[in-house]
Amino acid sequence: MPDTKPTPEKATGKELTYIEKVWHTVAIVALLVVAILIARVAFNVLLMVLAGALISVYFHGLGDMIERKTHWNRKVCMTISVGGSFLILGTLLWFMGTTIQGQIAILSESLPETIANFKAKLGTSPLGAKVLEYFDEDGNSDKMFTTARSFFNTSFGVLGNIYIIMFLGIFFSTHPSLYKDGIIKLFPQQNKPMAKKVIDRTSQALKGWLKGMMLSMVLIFIMIGTGLSIIGIPVALVLALLTGLLKLIPNFGSLAAMIPGVLLALTKDLNTAIIVALLYMVSQTIVSNIVTPLIQKKMINIPPALTIISQVLMGVLSGVLGIILAVPLLSIVIILVDEIYVKKINPEEPDDNEVGAKTANSD
Repeated sequence: MPDTKPTPEKATGKELTYIEKVWHTVAIVALLVVAILIARVAFNVLLMVLAGALISVYFHGLGDMIERKTHWNRKVCMTISVGGSFLILGTLLWFMGTTIQGQIAILSESLPETIANFKAKLGTSPLGAKVLEYFDEDGNSDKMFTTARSFFNTSFGVLGNIYIIMFLGIFFSTHPSLYKDGIIKLFPQQNKPMAKKVIDRTSQALKGWLKGMMLSMVLIFIMIGTGLSIIGIPVALVLALLTGLLKLIPNFGSLAAMIPGVLLALTKDLNTAIIVALLYMVSQTIVSNIVTPLIQKKMINIPPALTIISQVLMGVLSGVLGIILAVPLLSIVIILVDEIYVKKINPEEPDDNEVGAKTANSD
């Protein structure tokens, strides 16, 4: 049988010149850079889709509750769910908007002076002087404020996407079966049951996370607002609202929310600052370790280390929106790995249809 293997001359063809090799290398690097940029943009879009799905989960959860209580038509319940939510939000903003706006103005005026006074008091002790010296040398203070500005710029960028996310949530709520069935149709016939099960588990996990998060935000807002008002801290409503919103960021949000409250308390005296710090810590402990686990019974059990790692990675990739959605996205990844890989290599383990018995330790 004749040897049909190509000769080295035919296999290699014409040898590239040095200039051609350089241009080929540049083209490959450029394509990789473009692919990475497209993937990053697409990833941010996927996060917005996930945020819209969470809003849809909220609307459907509220609609389910209304339907169970009233036994009304499903469309009527969903209309009340969506319309009532926007009505309540608008009413709260209408009655509380002026107060919040005034307190924000007071906070923005008083906080720089408060920080300056805090630095002056801190400099009176040897340890405090060393801390201030560290931040003053090598531009560490400038780096810290640059990071803070970058954080808030990213936050405002996220707020600019709320319009799109809200409409995605409304569209997902209007025809959920359309999108669910469309995703299932993408899979081969033998894999459709698994795809349906993954979607159902994901829905239950997101619903559990959302219930716990919303209740935690409301409770922490009430506890911090009431406590700061009793202590006599100014702009208590804004500080409580900030604490509730930062509850969306597990682990780091609680610490960030405590800083302005303690700084304002230092303008009175040290004992008041200690009381305010204790108020924040006790409130966060009660909500995180008692209330949230009782609500998030449908949430899968996520190790705390994985939560922190996912937050750091998502923060680098997508900023504030990535940090907020790190826990629900990690839940989806764990469910996918469990259904696609773990259950394939451990078929002897019982098939548990529940999403999880324990809540994620996400704060």
